[in-house]
Amino acid sequence: MAIGLKDLSLPTGKRARLQRLCYGSGPANGTLLLLPIDQGLEHGPRDFFPNPPASDIEFQLKIAAAGGYSGIAMQIGTAEKFMPSYAGRVPLVLKLNGKTEIPSDDAPISPLNATVEDAVRLGADAVGYTLYVGSSRQDEDFRQFSQVRQDAERYGMPIIVWSYPRGAAVEARGGKDSYYAVDYAARVAQELGADVVKLNVPKFDQEKIKRAPAPYNAMTSVETGEMLREIVRSAGRTLVIFAGGEKGSADEVVEKARQVLDAGATGLIFGRNIWQRPYEEAVAVSQRIRDLLLQHPR
Repeated sequence: MAIGLKDLSLPTGKRARLQRLCYGSGPANGTLLLLPIDQGLEHGPRDFFPNPPASDIEFQLKIAAAGGYSGIAMQIGTAEKFMPSYAGRVPLVLKLNGKTEIPSDDAPISPLNATVEDAVRLGADAVGYTLYVGSSRQDEDFRQFSQVRQDAERYGMPIIVWSYPRGAAVEARGGKDSYYAVDYAARVAQELGADVVKLNVPKFDQEKIKRAPAPYNAMTSVETGEMLREIVRSAGRTLVIFAGGEKGSADEVVEKARQVLDAGATGLIFGRNIWQRPYEEAVAVSQRIRDLLLQHPR
């Protein structure tokens, strides 16, 4: 069963900001449609090679405005440089931490580079935090997130957790995209206090699942829709948005959106599969997704 903002017990500030995201912009029917542009830090310039105009943040902001997005997610440097001319028109989700892909992912952590106070100063409606579930450095990660959570409570700022299974131990148990890992990441986000959790769509690999703990390791076949429904259930009273991943065809992107919405997700956070396209095509695909969201009020 899908949950929405109405089902959450939130302090006034958080509710007001999530109300703006869910009902004041984008589809405005309780769903969320976010456009992330933090990949320049996470992956470097290589993600912009398929569509060079996308290296300019202005490109994504124009898509967000024309495509009917609930908001755009970016790091503090780009927010300070590009958001002023879109303030009040495109809601901001300020990412508070991030890392490059250069170091090994065996023991990752995403260090803070901004604060909740920065988000308030920039007029953001939410903050984003990347949490690496299963990393051998998760003790540091949990402490870092705890401080962010306390600051967010004080300022009335919703937290969207990018809950990503990562690290050598995760790979040993079936991999970051396994049903076990993504399901666990959904539950961890709820347990630690996320208001919204961003997850990747899991992949079922018959050989890799054998390395996961019971009962996952005994599963012989699980359809994507069933995995998604269970993952949404594991997130409890935390709103769930699913990522789009790497670019696919327009029909594939819309079908993925349909699957996650049918499973009860609150919405979508689609980046590369939108802005790696020419502008007109990106807006057209965005509008198809927005039309689909309008059929799934929360």
